[in-house]
Amino acid sequence: MKVGIGQDSHRFDFGNTHKKFVLGGVVFDGVTPLDGNSDADVVLHALANAVSGVTGVNILGEIADKMCLKDGITDSSLYVVEALKYLENLKIVHVSITIECSYPKISPKISEMQKVISRLLSLPENSVGITATTGEGLTAFGQGKGIQSFCCVTAL
Repeated sequence: MKVGIGQDSHRFDFGNTHKKFVLGGVVFDGVTPLDGNSDADVVLHALANAVSGVTGVNILGEIADKMCLKDGITDSSLYVVEALKYLENLKIVHVSITIECSYPKISPKISEMQKVISRLLSLPENSVGITATTGEGLTAFGQGKGIQSFCCVTAL
């Protein structure tokens, strides 16, 4: 068994009116997008980093930069797919994700995010846990300046 931990964070891009806000592979309509070269999906970036923690192959960095900046791939689900290629004989069996922000409200979209991530990882939905917190407003994320996500994956 191996366990990987991943984290990612992005600030809001308040001046951008063309980009969509995507979290956990789900579009939230009417929400200010996050700043980043890709779709800036902090949940899927944390997931890719957690898988990298299992495989030892860093995807968010040179590999994702090439995919995004050279090949124009901005869909973060494809970074997760790339990370999964390095699992070899291991299989992800459980994922736990936590999201810290004050905006938007995450709870109404958790079920939808679980469905997307379970399909992405070929897992049952009850093997994808997602929680959200405001952190009581103690950090920049809880103060509405951006979003942070942590992810822990278990692989056998």
